[in-house]
Amino acid sequence: MMKEKGLYATGGLIGAVLASTCCIVPFVFLLLGISGAWISYLMALAPYQPIFLVMSLGFLGVGFWKVYGNPKANCQEGSLCATSQSERVVKVALWTATLLILAALSVEALGPLFL
Repeated sequence: MMKEKGLYATGGLIGAVLASTCCIVPFVFLLLGISGAWISYLMALAPYQPIFLVMSLGFLGVGFWKVYGNPKANCQEGSLCATSQSERVVKVALWTATLLILAALSVEALGPLFL
């Protein structure tokens, strides 16, 4: 059960990073002082952003449902899913991916405020 929750959290996190590669990742690199012509290659992923967003939202939806909907279902006493530390890691991954998705969705509206 814990592997399943971790899979959905990881899928959501990977999808969120992929969805933000065209917009947020280059901005973060520039803020950190990292530049170069190779950053423009990240824009090649822009047409795929809607696919990554839908994939991420699907993973996040199922992940949140598994973690918060019925968190202790099929969880044996003493197993990995019964520990609070493993639950905490999955929850942090889910919420981090959610924040990345929200940033990727709002970059169009908030981007001009920073430029």
